Amino acid sequence: MLDDPPVVGITEAPAWAARAGRPLRAGGYVPIAYPYTADWPLNLIDEYPALLLVDAAEPGWEARVAAVTTEQATRRIPVLVIAPDMTLEAAARRVGAVGVLPLADLDRALLDRVRAHARRMDAATRAALTCQCREPLPPLARLGVQRFNASAYYAQHDAFEEQWMAEPGPVRDLYRAILQVGVAYYHLTRGNHAGALKMLQRSVQWFAQLPAVCQGVDVRQLREDAGRVRHVLGEMSPGEIASFDRSLLRPVRLVDEGEPGVEM
Repeated sequence: MLDDPPVVGITEAPAWAARAGRPLRAGGYVPIAYPYTADWPLNLIDEYPALLLVDAAEPGWEARVAAVTTEQATRRIPVLVIAPDMTLEAAARRVGAVGVLPLADLDRALLDRVRAHARRMDAATRAALTCQCREPLPPLARLGVQRFNASAYYAQHDAFEEQWMAEPGPVRDLYRAILQVGVAYYHLTRGNHAGALKMLQRSVQWFAQLPAVCQGVDVRQLREDAGRVRHVLGEMSPGEIASFDRSLLRPVRLVDEGEPGVEM
């Protein structure tokens, strides 16, 4: 999330991982290794890295980069390819990477390239979001929360969609995040395993740029609740969805006031 130290992902365990980790940590980034697992690239979304480093020495690296840059849940994660030289630049860009960093330049140039490409909010946008998050929840969004907390997951969509479309500022990510979690819960209650899982996976990208609390909404708690639902659902087969524990579908928590149907 916005208040957390930014993560830089490193695929597998390349020989240069330790070299990369030193400048990354010095620059305030947290390096995390991501193995190529059966659920690649969705195994990236729990931490939702600000940038991903891919080793071009790994067989199939192009297909794996393309999987990240085309999957709806991960396509906003920039990918930088670490390669022996610049001859792979065109191939890297063809599959959606931001470019190539030659291995020889790793110590000298990695931090600058990460700062240039990492998905981080600029100072002006961050200041605008901070200001907007201090404001009260607008009436339409409040209606959406009330509907969400009454398990009216279909109806909450309309309120949050109208609010999101009317809001040009960065706080619109808050409305989109809640909307998508609510749509996921709607699919879940209707027995649509694939639809619920897909929406939960896609919602993570909007949480990544939000602070822990915004307009009185406990964003961190909602993200954790939605993540718990996603993991439990992901371990189930579609045929088991009727046995899903619906007590895990917790309400949106407002931290600045109490009202019926809102958990404090």
